[in-house]
Amino acid sequence: VQLQASGGGVVQAGESLRLSCAAAGRTFSMYVMGWFRQAPGKEREFVATINWSGGTTAYADSVKGRFTISRDNAKNTVYLQMNSLKPEDTAVYYCAAGPLRSATKVLANYNYWGQGTELTVSS
Repeated sequence: VQLQASGGGVVQAGESLRLSCAAAGRTFSMYVMGWFRQAPGKEREFVATINWSGGTTAYADSVKGRFTISRDNAKNTVYLQMNSLKPEDTAVYYCAAGPLRSATKVLANYNYWGQGTELTVSS
């Protein structure tokens, strides 16, 4: 599976942005999808996950209620809608795919990674 993330940019605190991740290769709907992020000097951390059908999602506490993950299996794309952005959301965001069909927060469960898209939130 090849993943291509896009949609990052520079926004002001309080604004919204949507990230997209297009998948190519094997059957997209067979994979759990996730978003992770990595801020400068920090480890990569879980943000959101969605199961193969889109019926189950989970979020990091830091983004719960502000971010929404969704997927369109017909378009082989997963999205991350980010609202009420904060400076602490600044990071490189990575989409990832894994062979489990269930939603999972565990980084090790993801085999395929996109190249990352950078988000900067200014105060």
